[in-house]
This record gives sequence, structure tokens and C-alpha cells, in this order.
Amino acid sequence: MATRLPTGEPLLGRFVRLDLLTEADLPELFPVLADPEIYANGYVMHRRPTSLADAVDLARERFMAGQGEADGAGRGRTAYAIRLVADGALGPAGALVGTSSLAEATVVHEHIHLGSTLYGRRWWGTQVNAEAKLLLLTHCFEECGYGRVKIQTDALNSRSQAAIARLGARREGVLRRDMKREDGTFRDTVVFSILGEEWAEVKAGLQARLRV
Repeated sequence: MATRLPTGEPLLGRFVRLDLLTEADLPELFPVLADPEIYANGYVMHRRPTSLADAVDLARERFMAGQGEADGAGRGRTAYAIRLVADGALGPAGALVGTSSLAEATVVHEHIHLGSTLYGRRWWGTQVNAEAKLLLLTHCFEECGYGRVKIQTDALNSRSQAAIARLGARREGVLRRDMKREDGTFRDTVVFSILGEEWAEVKAGLQARLRV
């Protein structure tokens, strides 16, 4: 299969649906971005917004930059709004539970970055992340032909590291002093990846988690 850019088409599962993130979605991210528990768990790349308008500006800057501008040479992104499919224990159908992006797509080297992932506290540890990752990784490996998907997080964010490891991704190492945070401090980045030859095992693990 020739490697190609993410299509931006909807990704539909049993619990969640992923559609391209738009300006109209940004106000709905306010409750997620404003929750102090998000930042207490090591999500410290940016400030906690103080108002709806501030949250929209922050979401635009963090999640919409480069949206729809992926060029296959590492620039641009495909960002998704993650919503519940049906009414149930997770909440009402259509509720926006978070966002995730595919970025740094490099077609010639067949690798891509799955990142900028954020969920509301209510959905931590539920089927949401497992199914969203299943849908995104299936798209990367089986529909777009990538051979490596990178997933990374802040070294301070132990909760995120545990969630990534639970997916079946392999820890590669730490990039020291890798990114400047909004407050001027520098982040060490913990890098994980999944390779094409590992995908079948990772996929089976995610499917098993969703058999509830």
C-alpha cells in the first residue's frame, strides 16, 4: 500500500465518533480545558483558561494550528473532535469528550505522530481512549499505510505515560529539554511508538479491552 495522508473522513466506533475538529467545536472544549484536575496530573504545556473566550483562543492555538494543511513532509495536522455515539453510562449522544490529532505525517519515511490528545476527567479509564486509539491507529496502519506511529508525552505526566504503555506502545526513550512550555520551563518528552509489524498484537489488545 502506498503511504498517504490521513483522509479526514469520519471514524466511527461503537462508543465514539471522530470528526474533523472545527471552530464550532472549540467552545465545547471549555469544561475540559478549565478542569483543574487536568493540570494536577502533569498536563502542563499550557495555562488553564480563565474564561470561555480564553479557552476558545487556547484551543484554536493548540489544536487547530495547521489543521487541514498536512503536506506529507511533516507539516500540518488532522485534528479530530471525539464525541459519544449513543446515550449511555458515558453520557449523552453527541457529547464532546475530547480531541486528538494526527500530525508530522512524513510520507516518504512512512511515519506519523498521534498526539495532542486530551479527554475530560469523566472519561478517563473508560472505553473512550481505547476505542479512539483503535480507530486512529487502524486508519494510520491499514488505510494510510504508515509503518510507524509515534505517541509521546511530558515526562511529568505519569498518567499519560501509563495510558500509552497500556495501549501496547513501546517506550523508546526520553528527549531531554525537548519543548518549551508556555510558562517558559522546558519539557522532557517521553517517546513511545508502534510499528507496522506490531500492529496486529496491539489491535487485538485494544479490541479485547472493548469487549464489554
